[in-house]
Amino acid sequence: MHDIAYDARWHGAFGIGRYSHELRSRLTGNVYDIVAPGDPVGARGLFEWERTTRRAHRQKRILLSPSFTPSRLWPGPQAITVHDLIHLDVFSESSRPKKLYYERHVKPAIRRNDVTFTVSEFSKNRLVEWTGVESDRIVVTGNAADTRFSPEGPRHEPNYPYIFSVRSSKPHKNTPRLISAFAELPRDDVHLVLSGHPDADSLAAASRGGVSDRVVFEGLIPDAVLPNYYRGASVVAFTSLYEGFGIPAIEAMACGTPLVASSTTSLPEVTGGAALLVDPSDVMEIARALSRALTDDRLRKGLREAALGRAAQFSWEDIASTVMQTLSQIR
Repeated sequence: MHDIAYDARWHGAFGIGRYSHELRSRLTGNVYDIVAPGDPVGARGLFEWERTTRRAHRQKRILLSPSFTPSRLWPGPQAITVHDLIHLDVFSESSRPKKLYYERHVKPAIRRNDVTFTVSEFSKNRLVEWTGVESDRIVVTGNAADTRFSPEGPRHEPNYPYIFSVRSSKPHKNTPRLISAFAELPRDDVHLVLSGHPDADSLAAASRGGVSDRVVFEGLIPDAVLPNYYRGASVVAFTSLYEGFGIPAIEAMACGTPLVASSTTSLPEVTGGAALLVDPSDVMEIARALSRALTDDRLRKGLREAALGRAAQFSWEDIASTVMQTLSQIR
């Protein structure tokens, strides 16, 4: 078994950051963290990453990254984790530099390496299609919610019922359509509580819908209290246009809160029949699903029971075990 040199630049309060932290904390054996200065995907960060990894190499170490940045100068085996191809598949979040990086660095690494990790069958199929590698060289680990996400515990309790959504201002998160759907609901006592800071498109959608006073932007919600928001919500909405996995879906289900999620990309696979699925491009379909999830008690009970069972099928321990067993087979 190789010792592991771990790319520890990715910890943080975002999807890849959570994956990185949870995986690293469960790896066993001789694991050495590698940290390089600069933004991991910025020009300086990429340069420093190459320089640092070249110096850090030791015999029989394998370089493991929780993200899509391989090292071209690492002389030994390595494995990267490509969570999705959003930088290629979503026009508004792509660019010529991003496309060049994927073509010149990511694709050759996937073709060269013995194994590449990803987080869903959806992403695996996209990687096989894009690179032409054999499917058994792409290994799906999944994602999970840790034990803090459960039905038991404190709840966020404002003086109103609310729909909760974990999002950012990136276009694929589809926040303006969610706000427009929220504006169609007949109830005027319900609020829409959103993580992250307001952006111009979301504020405009709230203004057009006449719901600016009921759309609440909470900013960055600390991990320590994030489960409280899921537990306190009447419904969780996760209506992204594109997800490689979608950790908030698992977190919501682990808390037993009824979930309305997109019927596209990875989310049907991840939710496994335990969510109310909608076309994320259809505002009225989202609105109807939110209304049902708020008012249909029988549906709410069924979603809760199914969600808890589905979330229990994902664990960080299983993910770390999959990674360790896969790396042990690399010569």
